[in-house]
Amino acid sequence: MTSKHVDTAELDYATGIARQVCARVFRDGGTPADALEAFGIAHVDAHGSWRSAVDTIAVALCSKQRRAVAFPAFKAAA
Repeated sequence: MTSKHVDTAELDYATGIARQVCARVFRDGGTPADALEAFGIAHVDAHGSWRSAVDTIAVALCSKQRRAVAFPAFKAAA
């Protein structure tokens, strides 16, 4: 899923959340790979930038929210 398939308001909100999380990881001495790992996202480039980490997390947040809305039974089971 790329950012072209996501509502812009939803992506902006998810980007804000991703920035906050990445800022906290950075403040605690972590790396972009650590921030991705916190969300359970396996990332091939362990030396990626914070910008790519924020974008990847934001898109992942949008896709997880869509699954929860589309399949409420999965949300209740989790």
